[in-house]
Amino acid sequence: MDWQAHRHHWPHAERSRFVEAGGVRWHVQQAGSQGPRVLLIHGTGASGHTWRDLLLPLAEHAQVWAVDLPGHGFSSLAVGAGMSMRGMADSLHLLMQTLGVSVEVFIGHSAGAAIAARMVVDHALTPQVLVGINPAWLPLPGLAGLLFPPTAKLLALTPFVPQWFAKQASAPDMLDKLLDGTGSVLDASGKALYAELVSDPEHAQGALKMMAAWDLSVGPSMLRQLRCPVHILVGENDRAVPPAQAQQALSLLSDGRVDSWAGYGHLVHEEAPMKCAAFLQEFASLRSQ
Repeated sequence: MDWQAHRHHWPHAERSRFVEAGGVRWHVQQAGSQGPRVLLIHGTGASGHTWRDLLLPLAEHAQVWAVDLPGHGFSSLAVGAGMSMRGMADSLHLLMQTLGVSVEVFIGHSAGAAIAARMVVDHALTPQVLVGINPAWLPLPGLAGLLFPPTAKLLALTPFVPQWFAKQASAPDMLDKLLDGTGSVLDASGKALYAELVSDPEHAQGALKMMAAWDLSVGPSMLRQLRCPVHILVGENDRAVPPAQAQQALSLLSDGRVDSWAGYGHLVHEEAPMKCAAFLQEFASLRSQ
């Protein structure tokens, strides 16, 4: 996406900068000057904008970084295996090293929670806590789990598909269907930001390439290796990641806890940002004492 074309209205644009690390030009936003060091990691098809209403409230008690994952939003596409879970975890780890930040609290949404867990396991990190919001840690059940990566790979490798996908997704009715598939209801400003993302061919290509390289078969083994406290927040109306997977994940963790919120979907942190911020502030502060 073209930063100059969007910066005048993008959330927290004044806090944005671009950093080269791990073969990626990262779009990074930072807020807060004291307290635990927190990294926010969004999921597939989103961008750092998903934390727009949480960034400043969390920054009242913490030092917070939000990034656009490779190929998403305003970050450049990673090459080769860089779009896989392990590749993204490695390059994101290099980014935080470049910034001189030792992350104490990981907060990941959906696939972002899987990247956080991969970072902790692969790089022997010892955060105070890892929070997964509707985390995509385990293989999807049924036909979706079988078709998801191969179909995305076919689409990602087919010329002009990202442009076609972006054009189709930009239609108001299609965007409504995409958001309906999350089980979440967003306000007009939230929908408008997703409309900008899904209508951009570069962003569409990044999302497709990420999905094509995704392998959640390693999820159970990865969760068993986590030794830090893990807190799972679930929106019970989630239509993207089955809420029941939270209990499956909990059984694999050595130190885990689940909170379920009725009435919210996959994007619970966008639907109820103040409630979510208060919840995260309390939990992070408990772990930072």
